[in-house]
Amino acid sequence: MASVERLPTICAVDKGVSRPARFDCVARIYRLMEYLTFGPMLEHCRFHHLPALQNSCRSLVLGDGDGRFLAQLLATSPVLQADAVDASPAMLALLRERVTHIKAQHRLTITQADARTFEPSRDYDLVATHFFLDCLTEPEVDHLITRIRPHLVDGAQWLVSEFQIPETGRLQKWVARTIIATLYAAFRLLTGLTVTQIPPWPEVLTRHGFQRKATRTWLGGLLISELWDFHEATGTSAPPSQP
Repeated sequence: MASVERLPTICAVDKGVSRPARFDCVARIYRLMEYLTFGPMLEHCRFHHLPALQNSCRSLVLGDGDGRFLAQLLATSPVLQADAVDASPAMLALLRERVTHIKAQHRLTITQADARTFEPSRDYDLVATHFFLDCLTEPEVDHLITRIRPHLVDGAQWLVSEFQIPETGRLQKWVARTIIATLYAAFRLLTGLTVTQIPPWPEVLTRHGFQRKATRTWLGGLLISELWDFHEATGTSAPPSQP
């Protein structure tokens, strides 16, 4: 049985939503670009919390790029059913190739759509956004979580990997700002991305009732991977684990 594919979704763009970027042109070289700039560190970010996700049953993965994380998630979680949403046909084609290679296509539903206006039709116990929220504005992150949260079961987890500006260290902050500004400039040129700064996604998740469960950083705090959870009934979660 092949993966289920939904037809491309054309949604009215909400007021304040930025123009969508075009990632098709970088799809085939995306992995090479990563390795030439950061080596394997971005993959370490994506994969670090995989052991904590093995009991997940239904996941929603937004903007996974070329699909390396989702393929690894399906490979390590044999009962998982996954929904992948991405606006780029070329990125989704790479995801399809990876999932077919591990013979997990029957557990995957692919939707070509702008994730910012995607309306879930089922419930999830896991959401994953790797290097995706940095392509959104703060209102877009807020609207995204507002749409998804009603479709999360009690105890659902939200996994985020991102760039960030470290909280301490003058030199680290300056280096991080320079790197992040350069990346935004490059992706503006290559894809038309209009966002220019990382939104305060931890604050937005907190406002929506999520609590930080685990954190891991790399490269002096430039890269971060965090696992958040949400309990509808109690509003509490497990205490954060140490890196």
